[in-house]
Amino acid sequence: MLDSSIPQAPIQVHVFVSGRVQGVGYRMATRDVAQALGLNGWVRNLTDGRVEAVFEGSKEAVEKMVQWCHQGTRAAVVEDVAVEYKEPEGISEFSIRR
Repeated sequence: MLDSSIPQAPIQVHVFVSGRVQGVGYRMATRDVAQALGLNGWVRNLTDGRVEAVFEGSKEAVEKMVQWCHQGTRAAVVEDVAVEYKEPEGISEFSIRR
């Protein structure tokens, strides 16, 4: 049984979201949700139409963020979310990259 008083080691995921995810407020909403969950990382548009993001934080918060990515904003049409687990880098904020 896990003791909730023991701090959990942060995890990192690197996601690639495909579908209609550009021009629908996806990056801004991703930033807002990530900050509300206490996550650090970044999000950016890719030239192939996908959105790429990195999320670092508690396992629970990161998993909630990945679930959110599957739906995105109201105007988004998410077709796929590819997730890669990586070693945390110690990112200290959440930003939108250009």
